[in-house]
Amino acid sequence: MRLTMAKLRANAQGYGRGVNTMPVTIEFRHTIQAPVTTVWEVLSDQQAYPEWNPFVVHSESSLVVGEPIVMRVKVLPFFAQPQTEFIWEHEPQQLLSYGIKGDALGALKSYRSHRLAPSADGGTEYHSFFQLSGWFAPVVGLLLARQLRRGFREMSQAIADRAEQLARPA
Repeated sequence: MRLTMAKLRANAQGYGRGVNTMPVTIEFRHTIQAPVTTVWEVLSDQQAYPEWNPFVVHSESSLVVGEPIVMRVKVLPFFAQPQTEFIWEHEPQQLLSYGIKGDALGALKSYRSHRLAPSADGGTEYHSFFQLSGWFAPVVGLLLARQLRRGFREMSQAIADRAEQLARPA
């Protein structure tokens, strides 16, 4: 199936509607003492993920809207599970979002976004958002919500730590 821009935007904006009886939503916000350009560098330098990212330990993607992002995600501490999702939105230094497209039955969809905005002091306001929806989302939430929350919290903090480390004068 060929994805059009209209379908991609509808997928990216359609979370929390329709069959989504009990979505699992996880959000974190950080004020990072590093400029937006540095935080974006951390997010987009996928080859460096193994050096600093405790949750997504591997990531490969062109970051082109509609293209896959192939990851290894450490939801459980003893295993990094393969995960292929698709890029929904890519606005350099502002927004990167991706997720699971979902199937015809509406069992499971995901939407993950990283939003950046400059703060008044020259730093960055970072917003991490994840939502899992569909009729199977409550089951996944029951089984994995705690681990997902831990993973996204650790990754969000690691993004802040890495960007602040890179922004410090040598």
